[in-house]
Amino acid sequence: MKKIHRIGLAVLSGLLFTIAWPSRGFAPFVFIALIPLLFLENKIAKGEKAHVFWLAFLAFLVWNVGTTWWVWNATPAAIAAWVLNGFFMTIVFWLFHVTKKAICPNRWGNFILIPYWMAYELFTYHWVGKWPWLNLGNVFSTVHNWVQWYEFTGVAGGTLWVLLVNILLGNAFIAALGRDKKVSYRNSIASGFAILLPLCLSFVMYNNYEEKGEDVEVIVVQQNCDPWNEQFDANQYRETLQRNISLAEPLLTDETRFVVSSESAIQEGIWWDDPESPWSVRCFRQFAHAHPQTAYVIGATTMEWVPEGQENDFAARSIPNSSHSYYTHNSALLIDTLDMQHRNKSQLTPGVEAVPEWEFLKKSSLTVGIARGTLKTDSVATNMHFANHEIGVPICYESAFGGYVRQFTQKGADLLFVITNDGWWGDTPGYKQHFEFSKLRAIENRRCVARSANTGKSGFFNQKGDVLQQTSYWVPDAIRETLKANTKITFYARHGDYLFEGALIISILLLLALVIKSIVNGFRKS
Repeated sequence: MKKIHRIGLAVLSGLLFTIAWPSRGFAPFVFIALIPLLFLENKIAKGEKAHVFWLAFLAFLVWNVGTTWWVWNATPAAIAAWVLNGFFMTIVFWLFHVTKKAICPNRWGNFILIPYWMAYELFTYHWVGKWPWLNLGNVFSTVHNWVQWYEFTGVAGGTLWVLLVNILLGNAFIAALGRDKKVSYRNSIASGFAILLPLCLSFVMYNNYEEKGEDVEVIVVQQNCDPWNEQFDANQYRETLQRNISLAEPLLTDETRFVVSSESAIQEGIWWDDPESPWSVRCFRQFAHAHPQTAYVIGATTMEWVPEGQENDFAARSIPNSSHSYYTHNSALLIDTLDMQHRNKSQLTPGVEAVPEWEFLKKSSLTVGIARGTLKTDSVATNMHFANHEIGVPICYESAFGGYVRQFTQKGADLLFVITNDGWWGDTPGYKQHFEFSKLRAIENRRCVARSANTGKSGFFNQKGDVLQQTSYWVPDAIRETLKANTKITFYARHGDYLFEGALIISILLLLALVIKSIVNGFRKS
């Protein structure tokens, strides 16, 4: 095969992933996206001179840039995200190739890719550069009626589905080219069943699912504030907060229990040693006393002093010419007549809210004008409560972490409120992709979701992932919906990412087998 043909096939794989991806993608393409790469790997495994690593890197780089190019609008660190994520994907594919050649050099060896890739996706949730945006199970957010069984598997089930179908179809294609009609036919039939059975199960679940729980009236506010030029301007914060309240008040009724506004909407800065002093807090206290039946959920930047002896904490920020240090948080607040509850964001956006723990980066950021250093986080997800309801409030990027969001419902949350600021990316696919992910969180947990974005898309989702209402881009707006507050815990919320964890165990065993095989071969040669 000519070099240009190999490059073309690698690019084709990347393009197929790209055109399958939300928000305007055609999801079925994901079932064939790996076939060009599997075909190339098979050729190379049989002796054709080419480099699996670089061909795979080309494919995954095309996919990363093609689907997340919009990150550049927020930060030049986008280049690092594209290259590193493509590189790690390539490592996974190369490991699969090496293991297959050493242990199972035939079509059955293609299934080795499944545990390796799923272990990698588990890795994307936990390492310092957390980036689960392109995990394969996310692709079905635009066709959420295909994956109602996520309440049992989470997105890991979708990843398994994509990999299994690609391998079965790839084996059928490779066998057909080799004129092995029997193998091709068997794999084609198996791939048909692998596609249709989960689809049929999901359609049955979707059509028969009945929402559970009592009615709760919620208002979502989209304040529509430019994060680059307005939101963090010290002269603008009062106008921004007054806009929040003025949008919400016309929709209030005696049945309204929650008003939800966006991440970072309060930029006055709240210090936890004196949280009641800021004008912003007093403003929402007045709102609460005027409407005691309603709690206001809103995002804020908060600070606290670093306890004595913890000044070397990586998240601690020093004050020039002072011996004091402080922490900065990205927080969600729930304000009512009696209390101001809060939780701090745990899953930080890499390069914006979190930087690697390297000394030369400690007091800087990979972005300009967004964050300075790493934010201090909560160690676990915690709920807030009002009017006999437990509320889970994922903040922005956290809504991409299914295994994290399920902790809220595991601890009793009967509603999920996603608060976010998607204005950094402009009118790009970024905020649309982020909006789609809330469908998956709704299905995994069987919880209604109210989503407030600074701008982009705000909306409501039912327990099946259907969009009940949504706002338009760059339009200040408020919408009201009656949601069902469900208390039943799904299998996935209870047991978490067991498929990813099982894949990690299998991957470790495969790597051990690879090492043992290499050692044995070394002894034989000696």
